[in-house]
Amino acid sequence: MNLPEASRVAITAIGSNRLRSALTVLGVVIGVMSVVLLVAVGTGARNEVTAGVEDLGSNLLLVVPGSFDFGQAPTLSKFTIDDVEDIQRDLGDQVSVSGNLASGETVRAGSVSAFSSVLGATAEFDQVLNREVVRGEFLTESDVATGRRVAVLGSSAGAALFPDSDPIGKYVTVAGLRFRVIGVFDELGAALGVDRDSQVVMPITAAQRLFGTRRVDTIFVKAPDASQLDPITERLRAVLSERLDESEFSVLTQQEILGVAGEILDTLTLVLAAIAGISLLVGGIGVSNIMLVSVQERTREIGLRKALGARTRDITTQFLVEAIVLCGVGGVLGIALGIGLAEIASSFTPLPAAVTGWSVALAFGVSVGVGIAFGTFPARRAGRLDPVVALRYE
Repeated sequence: MNLPEASRVAITAIGSNRLRSALTVLGVVIGVMSVVLLVAVGTGARNEVTAGVEDLGSNLLLVVPGSFDFGQAPTLSKFTIDDVEDIQRDLGDQVSVSGNLASGETVRAGSVSAFSSVLGATAEFDQVLNREVVRGEFLTESDVATGRRVAVLGSSAGAALFPDSDPIGKYVTVAGLRFRVIGVFDELGAALGVDRDSQVVMPITAAQRLFGTRRVDTIFVKAPDASQLDPITERLRAVLSERLDESEFSVLTQQEILGVAGEILDTLTLVLAAIAGISLLVGGIGVSNIMLVSVQERTREIGLRKALGARTRDITTQFLVEAIVLCGVGGVLGIALGIGLAEIASSFTPLPAAVTGWSVALAFGVSVGVGIAFGTFPARRAGRLDPVVALRYE
């Protein structure tokens, strides 16, 4: 029996038990769908983080407290505004430096309120992080020096707090204190899981007074171009080491941030794929079980075929092809369903999902592999049946 003939016989056998075949395929469909969908979620998260980091610019350095390692607990910042000024003084006009202090707060405007990321920043914040003010103006050096209670709103924060009016010149209340709105940022979108359009930015000195602290959470340093990152990094470390121990801060480039984030997201994708793989394993066990039942039900048919001259290899091939066809059909349906759900998740939920060609090929390959792996034992068992015993089977 050649392969086309074996395929024809296998498809006929599958069609004669449609309900059982459909239920068998369902397990594979769910497994493959889970692989495609969960890998798409992991890939989408990676793409979103990568885009967010790259959007900051390849010439940006990020100074964070402690060591920036996978699995490392957050470290309380020991940076102060003096460190920001020391860096700017040492590196001069060749760089732009911004110190930031962040907190999540409820911001109110009259009877309207919204939860926002409240960010204390220096006057260079908009230049360093490429933020454009489309209405009004940004913070000035005078605002920062005097701790003036003024604020610049993200586009969605402005729309949420002042839905029917221009926010410029009006007041918002943060933690019981009023701040006059002097500007509104252009729409920018999310980066690194932070919705930048919902931010409320105020002078860092006003934010420190508001939150009762002197710390600076992060320091951003913008170099003239990427080629100067290494010498500037060395100068940064030298300046900060005059007051802090080297274990108390890290200076990161875009590639280092992507490397650590990639390590985290690779682990996430692996875990999601392993969870999906369990579903596919269960589907494979179901295929093996149904194939064993099919062999038992068709014992007399197998005996008759062998009595008429069918070889052991022919019987084995027939049942193996049947298992592969079942899993192949389940793989195609699971891929289609997984892609559809990934598109729905990406379009209608905040969940990022991006289907890649390799994940589709992998899912289909694994589904066929499951058919081979879990169909081999039932197929070999069918091929080894003694024709005399098989013909007498009741």
